[in-house]
Amino acid sequence: MIQKRIQEKLQKALSPAHLEVINESYMHNVPEGSESHFKVIVVSEQFEGARLIGRHRAVNSALAHELANDIHALAIHTYTPSEWQELSNGAPLSPSCHGGSK
Repeated sequence: MIQKRIQEKLQKALSPAHLEVINESYMHNVPEGSESHFKVIVVSEQFEGARLIGRHRAVNSALAHELANDIHALAIHTYTPSEWQELSNGAPLSPSCHGGSK
């Protein structure tokens, strides 16, 4: 299961205080039960002092195999613990799919 593999790899690489791996494949023109479109919300102390690009690189590095072979789309939301506490509504919602046949 790709979603579980993503969770395990991000846990190991980033020791997050909070981690959400959301399969958003249902929002896209893919077969039912697909695991190809994901959103990850990662809250880690490792992001302290890191720019957004560095945070995303850390996630991409941890998921290099999955990105090359299994994942079609990955929305990445990274926060430090203090940034996460300041958010009242959590991470932004993902937009509707406008690709494929639309």
